[in-house]
Amino acid sequence: MSPEYAMDGSFSAKSDVFSFGVLVLELVSGRRNRGILHSDYNLNLLGYAWSLWKEGKGLELVDSLLGSPIHLAEVDRCIKIALLCVQDRPEDRPEMATVVLMLGGDSAAVAHPKQPEFVVARPRIAGCSTSIKGLACTVNDVTLSAVHGR
Repeated sequence: MSPEYAMDGSFSAKSDVFSFGVLVLELVSGRRNRGILHSDYNLNLLGYAWSLWKEGKGLELVDSLLGSPIHLAEVDRCIKIALLCVQDRPEDRPEMATVVLMLGGDSAAVAHPKQPEFVVARPRIAGCSTSIKGLACTVNDVTLSAVHGR
């Protein structure tokens, strides 16, 4: 869901571009955007992809199940384009027609994405830990646990 839709209920063609970018990152990584917490980064999939890309390690995002051989330059271009698509502000995202041209062209024509605001690592709360089952916090001798029914 694009930030402008989540925050204001505004929906446009640029919202679809955002969703497309998320979908590309999910396909490349083999992971869903929700549910990934990287222990070193404490981020969702979009934040993790951004962190790897800015460190020049974007190809570490690639799912090993994609098989071999894969064209690394094309995958890297797809990650870069996806990061352009998931920019916070709609005006910073390309139009879908431009995305199609970038996917079919050479990587020199692809602009460099800016760091989206939503990928900044969430600060860890003292006494809290994250796990697959939820969030557990102990602050001031009070424990909060996520309870899930059967």
